[in-house]
Amino acid sequence: MSKTGTTRVTVKSGDPLPTGGTDWARLDAMTDKEVEAAAQSDPDAQPLTPAQLSKMRRVSRVKVLRQRLGMTQAEFAEAFHLPITTLRDWEQRRSTPDAPARALLLAIERDPGVMRRLLAERAA
Repeated sequence: MSKTGTTRVTVKSGDPLPTGGTDWARLDAMTDKEVEAAAQSDPDAQPLTPAQLSKMRRVSRVKVLRQRLGMTQAEFAEAFHLPITTLRDWEQRRSTPDAPARALLLAIERDPGVMRRLLAERAA
């Protein structure tokens, strides 16, 4: 559990959804209004206020991509020939990728295996 009192569940692409005490058939049978009323009645899962939402920051797309690939910052930087300090700056939003870097990241996002092969051939 984090300091904020919430639990984070990370599911990688292709992994089965976590199982638990959720009665999915019951949920599927509920109307949208019933689902909303049930959610509102849970004291541990109240909606965020506009003030709370305004304090939240989006996770960097670069970080999401790296995590989806299951790589550490060092592994990602090495595999795709990026300076690790630059990668950290992008992930922490201290800087943003320029146009060529965005093109590289888009290519990595679309087919990371091909990009790894291409960059490995270049290094050989």
